[in-house]
Amino acid sequence: MATDIEIARAKALRPIDEIAGQLGLTSDDLELYGPYKAKVRPKALAGGESGGKLILVSAITPTPAGEGKTTVTVGLGQALGKLGLKGAISIREPSLGPCMGMKGGATGGGHAQVLPMEDINLHFTGDLHAITSANNLLAALVDNQIFFRHEPQIDPRRVTWRRVLDMNDRPLRNGVIGLGGPTSGVPRETGFDITAASEVMAVLCLSEDLADLEVRLGRIIVGYGYDNTPVTAADLGATGAMVALLKDAVKPNLVQTLDETPAFVHGGPFANIAHGTSSVIAAKTALSLADYVITEAGFGFDLGAAKFFDIMCRQSGLQPSCVVLVATVRALKMHGGVPLSELDRPDPDAVLRGLPNLEKHLETNECFGVPELVIVNRFTADTDAEVEVILERCAELGYAAAVADVWGSGGEGGVEAARKMVEIADAFEGGFRNLYDLEESIEEKVRKVSQKVYGAHAVDFTPRARKDIARIESLGLVGLPICIAKTQQSLSDNPKLLGRPKDFVVTVREIVVSAGAGFLVPITGDIMRMPGLPRRPAALGIGLDARGEVRGLA
Repeated sequence: MATDIEIARAKALRPIDEIAGQLGLTSDDLELYGPYKAKVRPKALAGGESGGKLILVSAITPTPAGEGKTTVTVGLGQALGKLGLKGAISIREPSLGPCMGMKGGATGGGHAQVLPMEDINLHFTGDLHAITSANNLLAALVDNQIFFRHEPQIDPRRVTWRRVLDMNDRPLRNGVIGLGGPTSGVPRETGFDITAASEVMAVLCLSEDLADLEVRLGRIIVGYGYDNTPVTAADLGATGAMVALLKDAVKPNLVQTLDETPAFVHGGPFANIAHGTSSVIAAKTALSLADYVITEAGFGFDLGAAKFFDIMCRQSGLQPSCVVLVATVRALKMHGGVPLSELDRPDPDAVLRGLPNLEKHLETNECFGVPELVIVNRFTADTDAEVEVILERCAELGYAAAVADVWGSGGEGGVEAARKMVEIADAFEGGFRNLYDLEESIEEKVRKVSQKVYGAHAVDFTPRARKDIARIESLGLVGLPICIAKTQQSLSDNPKLLGRPKDFVVTVREIVVSAGAGFLVPITGDIMRMPGLPRRPAALGIGLDARGEVRGLA
């Protein structure tokens, strides 16, 4: 059986200007990064109406078995072409952290991939490096401000801005800088987050244009003075240089799928520690050029789609016409109690036991008022009996469902699912709603998400979190939406609780202010903003073959 990278290499790519031509773009609209990658210039969007219909892809609670949410997103985009429809996809850029850690790649799989997969999975067009540089420039300016005691003075004990790195590196989570004597800066505790968790990443993904980007960057709070007054990036004069570093990164990237569907790949915040969507600019560019645009938000619905509705839609005005909820037999069996090592053994009863997880996500989607379609992402070991368990339950509950085999058959394997998806999107007449009002208290917003989306019994705020709430109230920032940082492995904040846990309490440790991005980040459980590498990282299998080509990406 061919690997993902072998399938990708067997495809003769079309020049990117020909892919762009499908959307009515010309060479003047593009900045080429070689023959198969391009950035779309802002003028291509100027004056364009967002007339296309947006479809949001999310998933059940993920497991190590893999759900293939990106694969389904890509496959559905390819299927639109098979149906003769003008479609595009808009997805996030892979981070080197997961690529070198668990995944080994994040561009879809099998016959549903975005290409060139090696480039996209590695350095691509340098967007994440630019975000890393802008973040760390601001961090350097913070320490310079402290060293020279410039006004406004920052209390070294109250610095909130951290450095970032696009890699999983657990020893950097916490540390001390400024050692080495008076010329090496002021010693203080700090640490690193992963680039995907940087507020600069969130700012870039939520910005409408360069001007909006600069305003948002200026609002970033980097720390507090000795009188507890907040100090921002604008106070340090940092925004001009940061925008200069991000002037190209803010432009959306255009590539292609295996079936030559236009694919916008831009931005890469994680949904467990950030808001988990690709950029507003990419989505609006695609919607102004295509009739149907498929985007994804993840991990599961509780983190990706819920944040898309309450953060992305609020700030951008985007409104999906259909939600696709991806489920797999394998993941449902794990939620039904089957260990990873035994997933290839047919077990319809285990699928049935795992269905409450799917049902909870479907119930949650009803809170937002957008019609849904369950898509069973078929794996080669799935039996008809196991798939039928899912379809029968969806029919019993009144939810539309379809099976897709896009990994094995590409766009052809997703035609039936895409047809149903389009029918649902075309029939939707509006009625989208948010889960909470911005004017509600921080505690109430957190409770509504925890109880209605996660299914929690209650929420516990630690003394640190309550102190953070008091500070946020004093800053007048209570009216921001919330972006809860939580494990992706469970509906709860305990990664060991699979299926549909009940009677659990969500514990909020602290609340981080992301004033530039325009949201608050309640941090729950043991979630870390800098992941670690697994026992055997995927990086150990990545290298170059005898021809100098990359091997080991998946």
